[in-house]
Amino acid sequence: MTGFLVRRLLNYLLLCLVATFLAYLLAAQTFDPLAVLQSRNPAPPPEAIAAKAHELHLDQPVIPRYLDWLGNALHGDFGRTVDGAPVSAELWRRVGVSLRLFLLGTVIGIAVGVICGVVSAIRQYRFTDYAITVLSYVILSTPVFLLGLLLKQAALNVNQGLGTELLRFTGEVTPNFSGGFGAALLDRLQHLVLPTLTIALGQIALYSRYQRGAMLDVLGSDFLRTAQAKGLTRRRALVRHGMRTALIPMTTLFAFGFGTLVIGGVFTENLFSWFGMGDWLVHGIGAQDANITATVTLFVAVCVLLSGWLSDVLHAVLDPRVRG
Repeated sequence: MTGFLVRRLLNYLLLCLVATFLAYLLAAQTFDPLAVLQSRNPAPPPEAIAAKAHELHLDQPVIPRYLDWLGNALHGDFGRTVDGAPVSAELWRRVGVSLRLFLLGTVIGIAVGVICGVVSAIRQYRFTDYAITVLSYVILSTPVFLLGLLLKQAALNVNQGLGTELLRFTGEVTPNFSGGFGAALLDRLQHLVLPTLTIALGQIALYSRYQRGAMLDVLGSDFLRTAQAKGLTRRRALVRHGMRTALIPMTTLFAFGFGTLVIGGVFTENLFSWFGMGDWLVHGIGAQDANITATVTLFVAVCVLLSGWLSDVLHAVLDPRVRG
């Protein structure tokens, strides 16, 4: 199994390099970071424009610029923005925002979604199956921003009913908050509930549909009937053999779903004023900043690498055939 996991890790590292190179190449070829400076009235002197171009290394070919950026990135220096600020100073704060928001929402979504999918398959064509199916399709057909607005309205009603601001939905923390560790932690949790729930609901609806289909394929399999014929109860056969087999095709979906969610969750970030990596990517494209774009791409590639490698570990644990 070790050799299998090492080979997969090397493949993912190569894909990270390819992804960042293509993103940097595309940004460098299409962006014009000097456009704002050149459009000023009165126009700046040519010397100022040339100095800014030299500062941004625009006077170098693309490939040497990328290699220079990559070499510095390996040491934790991701260059400077078009405005001259270091990218690293903003990077780690936004990484923390995105991971707090999406990691928790994804874990909850996967866990509850798998359970709902299994229950729906076992209770096929019964009330539980119909209820989970209808709710899943309703959530999947609801745009993320509309789902978030509905949750915000529900939170307002809850706060008004309780006479206190139990659920908060603007920003990561209360502005100018002062208090001890416990109070600060509670304040963050109050701000975290609604955006996490917005993400988790979509994940639950999605994964429950896939898990239901995978579980239905297993329920009619010969090996499950054989396990029951050898004396296992239906429940033990489902837990020990059925769920384990049904989870194998889901591991890849879990992994790459998280990587794309980090950027795809920009609507959730904007709706609840959480300024993470998705929001930063939009800002970087708007500012025509190649360094921000390449840095966010690298972050997403690393997320996909780690989650993809974790899915390979789970696959190897669930399926003995890949361990050889």
